[in-house]
Amino acid sequence: MVAHHFTHVRHWVFDLDNTLYPPAARLFDQIEIRMTDFVMRATGADRAEADRLRRVYWAEYGTTLAGLMAVHGVDPGPYLDEVHDISLDHLEPDPALRAGITALPGRRIVYTNGSEPYARRVLAARGLEDAFDALYGVEHAGYRPKPARAAFETVFALDGVEAGAAAMFEDDPRNLEAPHQMGMRTVHVADAPAPAQHIHHHTDDLAAFLARLTR
Repeated sequence: MVAHHFTHVRHWVFDLDNTLYPPAARLFDQIEIRMTDFVMRATGADRAEADRLRRVYWAEYGTTLAGLMAVHGVDPGPYLDEVHDISLDHLEPDPALRAGITALPGRRIVYTNGSEPYARRVLAARGLEDAFDALYGVEHAGYRPKPARAAFETVFALDGVEAGAAAMFEDDPRNLEAPHQMGMRTVHVADAPAPAQHIHHHTDDLAAFLARLTR
C-alpha cells in the first residue's frame, strides 16, 4: 500500500547515476579512472595519492569536483567534459522504467551531480530522453553539489519544485537528507537498504516501485 504515501506528489525528482540505470552497468568504474587521471594532473600527485584525494574530496565536499575547485581552483567545465567522456555501451533501453516514469502525475525532472550533456546521453541510451520535463546538472546549481541543501534549493527554485508536494529518488543516502528536511518524500534506490530517519522508502527495482504508485 505504498501508493497512498505519494497521492500528494506532483513534482517527481530523479537522480541519474545508479538510479535511472542499474549499478551493474558500472559506469562509475570508467568515470573514477578519468577522475583520478584529472586529479593527478591538477595536483601533481601520483596515482595512489590522486585516488585517495578523489575519495577524500567526495566525502568532504560532496563531489571530487567541488574539492578540486575549493582546494586547487580547478575550472569545472573541462573537468566535467573529460570525466564524462565514457562509453555507454553497457546501457540498454528500459521500457518498463519509461512506462513507470511517464505514468506519474505532474512534473518529472532529473537532477544530477553530473553535467547536463552527460545526463542527456545517458537518458537517450536508456530510452528515457522524452520521459522528463526538464534536466538539471551540477552546473545549474552553480557547481555546488548535492548533498548541500543550497544546491537543491537553487535547482528547485529554477524549476518551481514545491518540496511539500515532491518526491526524491536517489541512490546516495546522504543526498536524501536535505530533501527530507525540506518536506519531500524520499526514496532510496539501491541494491541494499540504508535505514535512516530521513529515508522513507527503499527499492532495488525502480520500475516495479513506480508501477505500484500508478496502479
